[in-house]
Amino acid sequence: MQNIINNKAKIPSLTRFCDKIKTPLTKNKITVLQINLGRKCNLACTHCHVEASPKRTEELSTEVCQQIIEIINRFPQIETVDLTGGAPEMNYGFRQIVNAARNKGKEVIVRSNLTIFFEPGYKDLPEYFAQNKLRVTASLPCYLESNVDQQRGAGVYNKSILAIQKLNQLGYATNPDLIIDLVYNPSLPKDTNFSLTPNQQRLEKDYKKYLFEHFEIKFNHLFTITNIPIGRTKQYLQRYKLHDDYLKFLEENFNAVTLGNLMCRNELSIDYLGNIYDCDFNQMENLAAINSTGEKLTLAKILSTNNLDIINEVKTADYCYGCTAGSGSSCGGALV
Repeated sequence: MQNIINNKAKIPSLTRFCDKIKTPLTKNKITVLQINLGRKCNLACTHCHVEASPKRTEELSTEVCQQIIEIINRFPQIETVDLTGGAPEMNYGFRQIVNAARNKGKEVIVRSNLTIFFEPGYKDLPEYFAQNKLRVTASLPCYLESNVDQQRGAGVYNKSILAIQKLNQLGYATNPDLIIDLVYNPSLPKDTNFSLTPNQQRLEKDYKKYLFEHFEIKFNHLFTITNIPIGRTKQYLQRYKLHDDYLKFLEENFNAVTLGNLMCRNELSIDYLGNIYDCDFNQMENLAAINSTGEKLTLAKILSTNNLDIINEVKTADYCYGCTAGSGSSCGGALV
């Protein structure tokens, strides 16, 4: 499951990401809204960069929800509305935004942890997903039970399997309108023998073979995602004194070919307060997007200017090496 790269050499100083790429990342036409609806979640995964958990209460307000719906209605250039959390289904505004986006013919992605299907009040979600033709992107960081439960909690693997089987019964992975994608991420490192994500296509074949042979499960695509050193991942790396070494490892595997396909270039990331960022990772690090005059952007600003494309350059930080190492990493998997 892992492609191990030895990294025992002495770690020299890190090159700042902005110096590595030399030329600023320009923003392209915005076609994707990725909305973090809040931090409430029924799980508390060890690798969660959002630091979501059942104890978190932050979520979308009525006002911000209405602003998001107004933007979806106003701008036909938006092709995809990508809903995340926390568990997006648990946070206010989920169904309202789904309904608004589907009424405008937008693709809607729901980043579901799957186990939410078994929580009181959410058992109708599989049918709701299918009726609204939601594209499901679900974390399954390995096809083996022990690895998944270690990262995401005891019993998560078995619930995830049952949830995928339910979605399969409703037509997911066989009906071309019902797409389910799974997400792999490496286990957090225990020493400096760090791992890049394996080859996405080969690992997808392994996943499909194992899950079908053992559970008759089908899915559409596997996305391999690098652990970005923020949130709980950053805390873990710092606790084991691996953070600086891990960043240097990512820099050493920097691949300039990934830059053209970075998700931050054509999306806006929106938080539950209505603030705007270039990506979800910048959102978690509070690195706000700015316009050409240096103003921090909000939904209200977008609506007042009546323009989605008011960001010239993407804000970058050293953790951007996580998205540009090896084959690259994004919410849609490998970049090259």
